[in-house]
Amino acid sequence: GEVTGKRLAYGARAITAGGLLSLPKTVFPGGALVGCDAGFLNVSRIKGSHAAIKSGMLAAEAAFEAVTAGRAHDELSAYPEAFEASWLYTELNKSRNFKAWFKHGLTVGTLMNGLEQFGLNGRMPWTIRRDKPDHAYLKPASECKPIDYPKPDGKLTFDRLSSVFISNVNHEENQPAHLTLMDASVPVNVNLAKYAGPEARYCPAGVYEYVKNDDNTDRLQINAANCVHCKTCDIKDPTQNIMWVTPEGGGGPNYAGM
Repeated sequence: GEVTGKRLAYGARAITAGGLLSLPKTVFPGGALVGCDAGFLNVSRIKGSHAAIKSGMLAAEAAFEAVTAGRAHDELSAYPEAFEASWLYTELNKSRNFKAWFKHGLTVGTLMNGLEQFGLNGRMPWTIRRDKPDHAYLKPASECKPIDYPKPDGKLTFDRLSSVFISNVNHEENQPAHLTLMDASVPVNVNLAKYAGPEARYCPAGVYEYVKNDDNTDRLQINAANCVHCKTCDIKDPTQNIMWVTPEGGGGPNYAGM
């Protein structure tokens, strides 16, 4: 019989996929970064809950030790040291090159990750390092071939706006927009002209939309009330012109059944 799907919920989130090589400094006076905030995701397995729990435990143990020793205001240097001696470090070290290989194409990424993860069991003697942030890898539209996607059929594939509706997203209409541009001329002059308007493509919620003015010139319309807080625009905008800030309290998607 015919296979159909029913959307129960909808949401989106950019994941910190750089792994071990992209971890920031995880401690600072008065605080620490743990879990996916820091980037302790094992992207080769697409699993992060165990890493979040383990990094939280390591940070908690370091905090307990510091507080009981009267060092409540120091950096928790024992936390990153404990991480480097843990099974979590060993696990993340084995997949340290996973995401970087795919920047050389799907074929290279598949072959090299197969060699590293299955052939060498993560014990490769080399490390692949990237010297550019993710947004710098976006190719100009002139170097790319447009992909002709079929229209959503409402059974297995669905349109963005009706999907956003079931994310139960809510932002107070009269609050200051939490998505702003540092330079309003950049989207049309650079992003649309050179990259064919990527923000209208990668946003899973239809927040960014190029529309025509009365004189047939283009402008970028920002539908901030649609935002599901995936943070992709903040990360991937090629000119880093989009500013994403936290909206007023309680604003955003309200996922049901979670």
